Amino acid sequence: VLDVACGTGVLFPDYFSRQVGSLTAIDISPEMAKIAQGKFPAATVICDDVENHPFDRKFDCIVVYNAFPHFPNPESLIATLAGLLNPGGRLTVAHGMSREAIDGHHKGSASKVSNGLMSAESLKKLFDPHFEVEIMISNSRMYQVSGVKRDPLAHSHDGDVEHSHGGLI
Repeated sequence: VLDVACGTGVLFPDYFSRQVGSLTAIDISPEMAKIAQGKFPAATVICDDVENHPFDRKFDCIVVYNAFPHFPNPESLIATLAGLLNPGGRLTVAHGMSREAIDGHHKGSASKVSNGLMSAESLKKLFDPHFEVEIMISNSRMYQVSGVKRDPLAHSHDGDVEHSHGGLI
């Protein structure tokens, strides 16, 4: 698992309870990375910009939780993260509150470091070149877009199979 913009490691207990094989986390804030590493020595915590860090491996799962509006170029971020995933790996962008609540939270002092949270439909469009989106939720309780990385070596058979995402919105 790669936890992007991990903060103080709020999701680490969940990963460990699921017995992940390894946890790598990255945050651009030295203080956040230091706190996360101190609380969870079993994790590998990196202080750097995920879009510029020279990772020496690929991941099976990447999570961006409660941080997506802080990335200035969402399209570039999604492409970078797609490149860090193994084929069949999952990328999840999620927030523990609604899009409206996130945007309201970021309107004050955080407006200088936040772009606002794009609609789930707009984020899905950024996922589409790289991922088969399986989950798209934007409601009064949460926001989540999640998809599985397509295998670039697999042949496309457009039109052979009908894909349905009914009930996921």
